[in-house]
Amino acid sequence: MPVAARVGAGGGVTTNATVFFITHPDVSTDPSVPVPEWPLNERGRARLRTMAAYPWAREVRRIFSSSERKARDGAQILTDQLGLSGYSVLHDLGENDRSATGYLPEQEFEATVDAFFANPQTSIRGWEPAADAQARIIHAVEQVVSQAFDNGDVAIVGHGGTGTLLYCHFAGLPISRRHEQPATNGGNWFAFDGATRKLLYNGWRSIDAQEDTPRAAAWEGA
Repeated sequence: MPVAARVGAGGGVTTNATVFFITHPDVSTDPSVPVPEWPLNERGRARLRTMAAYPWAREVRRIFSSSERKARDGAQILTDQLGLSGYSVLHDLGENDRSATGYLPEQEFEATVDAFFANPQTSIRGWEPAADAQARIIHAVEQVVSQAFDNGDVAIVGHGGTGTLLYCHFAGLPISRRHEQPATNGGNWFAFDGATRKLLYNGWRSIDAQEDTPRAAAWEGA
């Protein structure tokens, strides 16, 4: 369907399309491989193929991805399932930079993530600070919206950490891990209006559950 556009307060074109931020689902983990190069496993791929058949997903006309392998895998699956010609990669859509530590065992990783969210101005063990990662993902998403204003609904395939930071921004909430996606091995999403940047749902939705079209949903507050 045609997508209405208008000129925003800053002079740029904005869109009335819905923008979906989708976290990549299940990955094949390998401590010997750099985390950004981990691929989706077969369960993750199957979950995305199922999601692409839902009516709300069928309205997507542009797909963007971070440069990490698992997000690119997801974007390619959606591109193929929706019959689109390709997808766009933006490096700044990536997860918070954790290269200083690389792979961490689960218990150690979870403790470091707790500290990352609890101290957003601080670099925890050399990780990119949460406040810096939030500023980066906000800027990247603004780039996405400015590129996709005339081409239907938009899907961004990204990551749980920076997705949480982005959700906090759009919800007007302080950075906190309490707003992160459910513990379902990834594969969750939220949606916002491309013109107003207002969330269309309160909280995350699972890619495993067929939802009513977000355009019919009301923002209920945090």
